[in-house]
Amino acid sequence: MAASVSAVATALMSSLSGISGLRTKTYQPDQPTPPIAYPVLQTVTYHRAFGGGDVVMEWDVRVLTGRWTDRTAHALLDNYLSYSGASSVRAALESDPTLGGVVQAMVVQTATNISSVSVAEQEFLEISIQVTVHA
Repeated sequence: MAASVSAVATALMSSLSGISGLRTKTYQPDQPTPPIAYPVLQTVTYHRAFGGGDVVMEWDVRVLTGRWTDRTAHALLDNYLSYSGASSVRAALESDPTLGGVVQAMVVQTATNISSVSVAEQEFLEISIQVTVHA
């Protein structure tokens, strides 16, 4: 049986818990306090295998680093987007491709849409990291 959406969201954020200073939520917060990461489900694809097996979920893990005009927020991009290292989002997510046994497999695909996002009348620097999960 495939993992539930909420179980996958929790497991994704749990895998980021080792990144010092990065807060996590399993949903988009109304008033974020950066740096913060949260997952956004994009698609669920059913019937990739017989008997309902291999349900594929496409997620965006969004990371708000700080105010758009803050140099520190832009500096955090290097750390979060690094392939490896203690602050690498990719490395933290892929450190356990089964997300603690919650899913069959998971892989980080790309980091994209590095842009400004308006939340609670503030402009934040946002990174969107695409993750494919085989639940």
